[in-house]
Formats: sequence, C-alpha cells, structure tokens
Amino acid sequence: MPDRGPQPDVRRPAAGPSLGEIEVPDVFKGADDDPPPFRERRSRRDRRARRGRDTPMAITGVGAVTGYGWGRKQIWDGFRTGESAVRLATGFGEFIKGGSAYAAVIRSSDDEPDGPSRYTRALRFAAREAIADARERGWRPGPVVGIVHSMVLGDVEMWRDFYRFEGKRTSPRRWVQLMPSTVITMVMKENAFNGPVLSVSAMCSSGNAGLLTAKSWLDNNIATDVLLLATDLSGIVENFRWFSDLGVAVLDRPPLDACRPFQEGSRGFVGGEAAVAMMLSADATGAYGRVLGGAMTHDAYHPITIAPDLAQVRSAFTLALENAGVEAAEVGYINAHGPGTAQCDAAEGQIFDELFPDAHGIYSMKPFTGHCQAAAGAVELLATLFSYESGTIPAPPRVAPGHPRLVDGSTMREPGLELKSSIGMGGLNAVVVVDGPATSAR
Repeated sequence: MPDRGPQPDVRRPAAGPSLGEIEVPDVFKGADDDPPPFRERRSRRDRRARRGRDTPMAITGVGAVTGYGWGRKQIWDGFRTGESAVRLATGFGEFIKGGSAYAAVIRSSDDEPDGPSRYTRALRFAAREAIADARERGWRPGPVVGIVHSMVLGDVEMWRDFYRFEGKRTSPRRWVQLMPSTVITMVMKENAFNGPVLSVSAMCSSGNAGLLTAKSWLDNNIATDVLLLATDLSGIVENFRWFSDLGVAVLDRPPLDACRPFQEGSRGFVGGEAAVAMMLSADATGAYGRVLGGAMTHDAYHPITIAPDLAQVRSAFTLALENAGVEAAEVGYINAHGPGTAQCDAAEGQIFDELFPDAHGIYSMKPFTGHCQAAAGAVELLATLFSYESGTIPAPPRVAPGHPRLVDGSTMREPGLELKSSIGMGGLNAVVVVDGPATSAR
C-alpha cells in the first residue's frame, strides 16, 4: 500500500473559531447583513408560507374498497347510517382460538381481468373509481400525471402462497405479478399516465406520507396531477394473531366494546383492510377538500413505543401548521389516529389539549373502519371529506366516559380546518392540514 503521509484524526474535529468569530465575506451580505445560514432559513420560511394555504392540493376524485364493500357509495352509506364495517369474520382457525375475529375485511371479487388477488383487484377498482369520479366532477388531467402508492406489506396473500405452496412451480408470469410495480404499471397503462411513480412506506402513517409526497410534487412542478393509492389487505390470520399477541389488537370483541378511542375501557384496535384512491391536483374544480400542508417527524426512540416526552409528536402538529401557513386557532377538529391503545390515545389527547384548546372536537374512525394499517390515514381522511360534502362529521358514538371534547356520533360540522394525524409504529408521525373545497383555475 502506498505511503499517504500523515492522516488527519477523524475521531475528533480540530478546534476552530466560534460562529461569532467567523468573518462573513461581503459578497454574502445583504442590506440587513444577515450571515448566510440565517438568510437561508428565512427564505425557507418564506417558501413554506407560499406553499401552504396559498398553493393548496385539491382532492378531486375518490375511490374506495373497504370493509363496507366495493365502492365509494358503500363507505358513504356506512358513514350516513353510523354503522361499523367491523364484523365477525371466519377462517382464522389455524392461529386464532375459535377460528374467528372481529375485523373489517374486504370480501373477494370475481373480476379476474383486474388481477389474480384481492389486493390487485381492490387497488385497480379504487383507482378506476377515483379517476372516473374526478372526471365527472370536472377534473381534466394535466400533461404529467403520476402515482404515489402508500403501502407497507404489499400483496401478502400472493407472497404467502408463493413461499408456502408454489415455490419452484411458479411461472414467470406469476412471478412478475408478485412484483409491487406490476399492478401500478397496469394502472398507468390503462390511463396513459406517464408521470413519476413512487411507493411510500411509513407504517400506519403511510397515507399521510403519500399525501405530503404528492403535494411536494405539485409544489415543485414534478407533476401536474397525482393519483394517490393507499392499499393494505394484510388482514390475514398470521398478522392478526401477532398484533393480538403484541397487546394492541383485540380479536374477540365487537368494535365498540374493544376499540373506544379517547374513552375509558378501550383495549386496543380492531383489524381492517382498505384500498383507497384519491385524484390530487392543483386545480380545485369539483374538489371534495384541499390539503394545505403538513409535516412528518420521527421519535427515534423505540420500535413500538412513543417517546414519553412527546416532543416529535408535538412537532409534527406544530410544523404542519407552519407548513400550511395557518394558526392553531383556525383548527376546528382533529381526525385522530386514535387506535384505542392507551399510549397513542393519551399522546394525541394531550397534544389536542395543549395546542388546540379552542377546537370543537377530536374523533377517531377506527371503531368504524378498523385499523387499516398502511391505508389507515387515507380511509379515515374520507370521513373528513364526507363531512365537508354533507356538513356532518360521521364520528363513532361515545360509549363510555372519556375526553370532554370527543365528538359523539354523527354531529353537525362547525367551521374550522381539520387535521388528520397518524402515528406509525416505530415513531413515524405525520399530520396533514385539510380545508374544505374552493374553486380555482389551474
């Protein structure tokens, strides 16, 4: 090895001048003599203000496959009637005592051309419905339409069958169908979309993370329109069993007995599945609502436990307000993550009281939709859009003593912005700021 001479000690940086001792060259100084770091921070704040409520992202079309059924109408009807999609589902005998569990699972479809599995069929159905809905409401695609796919485990049933039964017998065609890019390619091909495509994975915060990714594309002219897909059909026996063993999922009780967010006696969440699609655009024609901004943080603390100081959960809320260019006093409601677990409910309840003392209320949709994992934020955001459309918040009813500002059942909506919060396993926090519809030109 050639002799490189004396090497610097990389373990400890050499002492240098303090920040106050550094001479700033005249070329970097402005009229107010700000050093570069401060000028850069100030310009970033200016950009955040411009890209918040001044450049909203409109949700112009919606598609959904949920425990309520195949189609947007089914979940809208469930919200109107105040019924839960969670039912006693069977077929779990291999891992769960009694072979049944309460969950909002998606029933199979016989639409073979859309793919070989529930996952691919539900995703394509939701995408097709959202695009058609947007067109009916007046949206027209711009020149660059992309897809952001919020997902975590992917097509678990096909992968399970591959590892358990198929192995070497799998055909090349079947192997390609396993790839997460295949179903997205089919959606792009069907609609002649040629914009960017990206999968986003942030555990239970994936839906919110996808929305914020899409907004960044629109803000930076990477795309003119974005189809957000949030898909999670992982309600199989293996996953339900281990969530139960972890102590966060409840399998043997009806939804309002098991999952009571922000109320006494809650034992955890009930399972759920969903495939949700939203067409997102800078053009607010026919919009259900508008995303003004948001933020994401990470606890960097523990794989399953929220950091006790709640610093990063709190930051996700405050940074979301700053990014959207709004004040806490403008917030009327929080559509919370609210899984019914002690630590998550306590965290969001505390933040709600600290930051939003004048807000009308807080609620969680999980007793109705189940916890849909990667699709949770997206399917629960549909309740916010429904409230802007109907004037009614479709919250689950209060069944026990709880937070004094918990929205109790179907309630007339009062004026104010709404925050959709998500807390993903591992410390992934994401909050989006949502406003009602408004008309604007592209």
